[in-house]
Amino acid sequence: MASENNGYVFPPITYSTAYNLRDEIREYLKERGILLSEEDGRVIIEKQPAESICRNNTYSSNSVKKSRRKNDHSFLEFLALNALGLAAPASDVLLRRQHSSSAVAKESEPISNTTTSTKISNQSWFQLSGHPDCFAPAGPGTIWKKCSGGTERNVYEALSQEPALKDIVPRYLREVEYAGETFIELQDLLHGFRDPHVMDIKMGTRTFLESEVQNTFAREDLYLKMIAVDPNAPTAEEHTSRAVTKLRYMQFREEQSSTSTLGFRIEAMKFRGSKPVTDLKKVKSSPEVSDTLSLFLSNREDIRQRLVTRLTEIRTTLEQSQYFRTHEVVGSSILIIYDDVKVGAWLIDFAKTRPVPSDKILTHRLPWSPGNHEEGFLYGLDMLINKMENIKIPLNVKTEASTPSVLLTS
Repeated sequence: MASENNGYVFPPITYSTAYNLRDEIREYLKERGILLSEEDGRVIIEKQPAESICRNNTYSSNSVKKSRRKNDHSFLEFLALNALGLAAPASDVLLRRQHSSSAVAKESEPISNTTTSTKISNQSWFQLSGHPDCFAPAGPGTIWKKCSGGTERNVYEALSQEPALKDIVPRYLREVEYAGETFIELQDLLHGFRDPHVMDIKMGTRTFLESEVQNTFAREDLYLKMIAVDPNAPTAEEHTSRAVTKLRYMQFREEQSSTSTLGFRIEAMKFRGSKPVTDLKKVKSSPEVSDTLSLFLSNREDIRQRLVTRLTEIRTTLEQSQYFRTHEVVGSSILIIYDDVKVGAWLIDFAKTRPVPSDKILTHRLPWSPGNHEEGFLYGLDMLINKMENIKIPLNVKTEASTPSVLLTS
């Protein structure tokens, strides 16, 4: 809905609407005694004395005057800090600001290499995973994600047309062209949570497209990558030729985590008040995975139960979806977020989602063989739900927020 303040009507506050209303917002601020200037990408707010403001505004009572002034300043400063300070969209100013902040994340994952916050919202934004130069906060409640081609945009547009599916993925707003690059503007799933616990779980027994491994040429560079991880992994023949195929290497890499056995792997997670823990791909055995999930829950039985319910709802929705039955969903993740009050889980990352041939109907549970397009998404979700259901929370532990004192190492 639009926000209405004293005759000024504002569209929904996303980055794009606030950015396009810069002049109107600046004039609105000026009328209320708030002058803005910009210096090195920062907004400088200068408030006129209260007497000056009162000369331009008439109030029926002191209480109304104080309330109106407080609301005006809160709303306007919020817009100023989230919009007027941006000389350009995410690609320039926001990303530059991120890299000047304290780095907190890693390579290819959705939640960041950076942390930003504002005094107004008290909401920190960070990226747990994903290429750090591909994400940026776009405004209150939205982010920009860099994308090439139209694949992921097409997926989000299609998902938004299915009422049941749009509730389990980030809301898609639009595609944005800026400075020769393409972004999609999405709902910021962190928005509304207060210093939450977050976990990124990569789903499926296969996280590569069939088209990525069709080349059967054996490569020395992949052999060298393999022996750098495990010198004993290549077969005698591969040692002799000092080369492995792309398929062989990709399957070897997935065997290093729980992907090939459980159908999911824990990519990264963040505890309240702590930096993200991102080196979790080698959490492989079933007991290690259970222990990691248990640690993430911080002895919160209420959170465990609510997550089981939410994940079960997601599974039911996907099982009933015609779109899901006719598309392979490769390399996607489930993002879990909770704080003292809210609990959520969503599907994210659809860059490798593809339609399957018209004669194919996927189960998302069968083992993959070349040409069948099965990726094990629902198999992994079954295993994740089972793990969550079987975590034992001590009965004498109070169901209140806590921060684990132990960080995982792998």
